[in-house]
Formats: sequence, structure tokens, C-alpha cells
Amino acid sequence: MTGTAHNGGGRRGSPWRMAVWGIAALVLLLPLIAMQLTGEMAWDLADFVIFGSMLVGACGAYELAARVTSNNAYRAAVGVALAAAFILVWMNLAVGIIGNEDNPANWMYGGVLAVGILGAILARFQPQGMERALVATAIAQALVAVIALIAGWGYTLILTGFFVALWLTSARLFRRAAREQAHAGAAP
Repeated sequence: MTGTAHNGGGRRGSPWRMAVWGIAALVLLLPLIAMQLTGEMAWDLADFVIFGSMLVGACGAYELAARVTSNNAYRAAVGVALAAAFILVWMNLAVGIIGNEDNPANWMYGGVLAVGILGAILARFQPQGMERALVATAIAQALVAVIALIAGWGYTLILTGFFVALWLTSARLFRRAAREQAHAGAAP
């Protein structure tokens, strides 16, 4: 990615690592707590397994990125992108963004994620290429909203703006990471 872990970037038991996994555990407990407080929250074992798997995947991907770089901008960019992807998938599975969760138009958001994943692979996870991949992801997100609006499937512009902002924030952080990497490479 952007170099090797140094300055304690990959230490076991680091406060950041514990915080990421601790927050994930807390987030996984929230539906269980909500189920005790209201009858409107009715998750079964499969819901918890799916949600837990998503959390493990997102946190594991973040931890991998954190272990291979000490660049804080890169780590933040990965965190923002993973959070955006997580929320996008979670919303689509839970209630759907276009109509309800059963609306096949929601599969277009899988294309948004595919743009980001393919872009990251093509960029070899290097920050300058990752910036471009996240800009392309933001454009794909906006295109889904335009398609939904033209097709009369609903109004998703506000929610789309939220996701576009997340993708572009991640892109900007990757740009910063690329600059920091360039400056570190130019220094003796």
C-alpha cells in the first residue's frame, strides 16, 4: 500500500485497534438492546450473523490497511471508504434505498461498490490511484440517483449527497496521503 508499518502502526493491542473492534462489538449489541426496548426491532440469528460478518469484514479490512502503512491520512481514507460501503450495504439489506429492500433497482448500488473495488485493485491500493477510484465511486453513486430519478423510482438525492460526500472525503484523504508519501520519499 503506502509502505511498511512503522511508528507502532501494526502493534498488537494498540489503542486504535482495540477501539475499532470495541466499537464494532458495541454496534453489534445495539440491535439486541433495541429488541429489549421495542417490539419493532425483531432480528433473528441470521440477521445477527450477517451484520456481524459485515462488521468483521469491514474491521478486518481496516486493520489490514492499518498494519501495512503508518500514513494516518491513508488510514483515515480507508476508514471513511469502508464506513461508506458498510452503511450502503447495511441500508440496502435492511430497508433498501430505492423503494424497499426487495426492489431489484437497489442492485445498482452493488455496481457502485464494484467501481470502488475494481478501481482499488487497478490502483494497486496506491494513494494516488485510490483517489481516482473514490472519485469514480462518487460519480457512480450519483449516476444511480440520476437513473432512479429519471426512471421514476424515487427521490434519493439527499441520501446520495451523503454518500457522494463520504466517497469524496475519502478521495481527498487519499490525495493527502499521496502528497505525504511523495514528501517522505523526497526527504533524505
